Amino acid sequence: QEPELTLKRISASALSDISKHSPELAQTVVDAGAVTLLSKDISHMDGPLKRQVCGCLSQIAKHSIDLAEVVVEAEVFPRILHCLKDTDECVRRNAATCVREISRHTPDLAKLVVNAGGVAALVDYITDARGNNRLPGIMTLGYIAAFSETLALAVVVSKGIPPLKDALINEPEDHLKAATAWTLGQIGRHSPDHARALAEADVLRRLLAVYLHQDSSEDLKTKAKRALKSVIQKCTHLPALEPLLQESPPNVLKYVVQQFAKVLPHDLQARRSFVQSGGLQKIQEVKAETGSKLKDAIDEINLLYPVEIVNYYSPNYSETLLKKLDEFAPAS
Repeated sequence: QEPELTLKRISASALSDISKHSPELAQTVVDAGAVTLLSKDISHMDGPLKRQVCGCLSQIAKHSIDLAEVVVEAEVFPRILHCLKDTDECVRRNAATCVREISRHTPDLAKLVVNAGGVAALVDYITDARGNNRLPGIMTLGYIAAFSETLALAVVVSKGIPPLKDALINEPEDHLKAATAWTLGQIGRHSPDHARALAEADVLRRLLAVYLHQDSSEDLKTKAKRALKSVIQKCTHLPALEPLLQESPPNVLKYVVQQFAKVLPHDLQARRSFVQSGGLQKIQEVKAETGSKLKDAIDEINLLYPVEIVNYYSPNYSETLLKKLDEFAPAS
């Protein structure tokens, strides 16, 4: 109600500081009728006020489903999405954080964000933002994609994969790469179509690269490996998996080879391609322990080919032939 801008900013900041501590304190702020008043100022012309307003709404929404729904019912959408394009960097980040805190609670709240045009707005946001400002947008896309195939598809259709791939490659901070790896895993783990979208964008090789990089943090390695595993296990587009055959360590390779073992029995062209691309030769070179899942998958694939072909691509085949030559006695 206060016409004096400075007082409005300080009031919103104080409400934010109260709300952040616990659901009970946030509920007190809600019960005082603050959310409706805060919501009105999302469209205010003053940048510093909008920063505090978006920040306060996110501090309220983060605590519970009920509190997030209170914020939504104050008709913050789609106006808060317009803040993602604001000239003030801090307004953009706080708005993205608020959308994250709303969408992460339930599939219905995530769907509400999607239906308001939230995914396209967030994709634009993470395309333009850099560094830590990207983080709330990246996380929000992951929370939305995690809930269902349909919501994950909304991220794919809105062209969410390219900026996420860019963050995975170009962001210097490991915690940002880790969040991105997690989000990519949430998008790709639902179905072969979702996995293929990631594979065709060359995301799998990029996840493998950060997993193998010696300077990557343990958290980044863990999230990259989990993402690789969940996406590979859904991927039936074999050409996209072939580069991973050449580059993966055994603990990732087993998932790749298992996918080939699942798909090759039903696809003659894929079996031919597997030989021509060097895949069959590669798996003969793998030193897998007897009884391991990797060894079992290799054996399953080998049974799909004539013994002569498998032998031909085995590492010691030339030595075997030379030995036969030495033993061969031509008829005199």
